[in-house]
Amino acid sequence: MVYVRLEKEWTDADGVGHSSGDMVDVDAATLAKLQAAGVVGGEGGEGKGGGGETINWPGAT
Repeated sequence: MVYVRLEKEWTDADGVGHSSGDMVDVDAATLAKLQAAGVVGGEGGEGKGGGGETINWPGAT
């Protein structure tokens, strides 16, 4: 799972709407679909700012 910042509004598979700028936790397959649709940026990664940032986040502890 990766934590990403959305560049556009997106409704997940459960029907939950997320706004542009929201941070969401998604699996690799969903991330690829979101990138292809332009909902998140192509190459995020820690330390790189801007929309579509991908942050490796292990989840709640």
